[in-house]
Amino acid sequence: MTRGHVRIIGAGLIGTSIALGLKGAGYRVSVEDEDLEAEEIAQHLIGVGESEHDPDLIVIATPISTISTLVKEYGTRYPASTVIDIGGLKTEVIQEIQSFSDISERFCSTHPMAGREIAGPLAARGDLFQGRIWITTPTSHTSPQVRKQTSELIVSLGGIEVELEGEKHDSVIAGISHLPQVLSSLLSLTLDGMEESALALAGQGLKDVSRLAASDPDLWAELLHANRKSLAIYLDKLSYLLNDLSTSLQNDDLRKTHEMLSLAKENHQRIPGKHGGKKRDYWYLPIVIEDKPGQLAAIFDVCAVVAVNVEDLTIEHTPGHETGLVTLALSHEDAIKLFDQLLVDGWKVHLPRESIG
Repeated sequence: MTRGHVRIIGAGLIGTSIALGLKGAGYRVSVEDEDLEAEEIAQHLIGVGESEHDPDLIVIATPISTISTLVKEYGTRYPASTVIDIGGLKTEVIQEIQSFSDISERFCSTHPMAGREIAGPLAARGDLFQGRIWITTPTSHTSPQVRKQTSELIVSLGGIEVELEGEKHDSVIAGISHLPQVLSSLLSLTLDGMEESALALAGQGLKDVSRLAASDPDLWAELLHANRKSLAIYLDKLSYLLNDLSTSLQNDDLRKTHEMLSLAKENHQRIPGKHGGKKRDYWYLPIVIEDKPGQLAAIFDVCAVVAVNVEDLTIEHTPGHETGLVTLALSHEDAIKLFDQLLVDGWKVHLPRESIG
């Protein structure tokens, strides 16, 4: 099925992932980028040649500092085309575009809540947006037809649309996106004096929390400064809590430390789980495996035999050891069922537990 022509401006991770996803959903897709090598890679990935001249919809997938200029440029060049962006901040973009009434009618700002810590078209995935929230922020002039086109594109990519006003969006994003990036980056920066031999001993906790520190510093420096007022509120609160914990430790106030950690654990339950739904109470099944090929595949073969659904997994392996630990997250019923079967099959499996720690 052909659904019209979408032109992507920007062949980075998000732009190329949108192109791949739309290509698979039956759209005609073309990609442009001022970096000709990135453009060529994206074009090769989606298997298209020359761009068509009259796109039905244009996606601006470039850094936030360029969005308003490019929306006006492409909105003027293609007066019949709908234009959307996928930028991480909304207030200033909406304010600027609303002053251009004709383009404002054909424009809807959006923000897919998906990404990876690695950048560029080679990191793109056509399923990147499956089950992910995709925020939309229409202008005060956005037409019903443009809203419909935008919604159809999001649904085609597997996204879940949520509409937010611009200032609300930027405030929320400061806490759920920008603050985690800051924490991850500062954690990695804190370890700059640690020896390589010590870092080699790190378990999954450090790897999980520091993962975002591998993100593009050019992109994130711009985002953090552009949203500095909203982010400052969260940073001030974080600074207060760090000082509070430091005082508790210095005073050897075990009760206060336990209270803070307990409140944090309770608050963690509010964070959505898999696919953005309500967080589920998984049970965790630890399995010791040998450091050789085929171990994971063999475990999943057993999962298929007993018909259990693995919701998540972690793998830990200490350098120099001949064994590793795989921990599967499942429902309580599935965890018991899989435990029984693995035990019968001779695996070194331990009883399911409610906590991964």
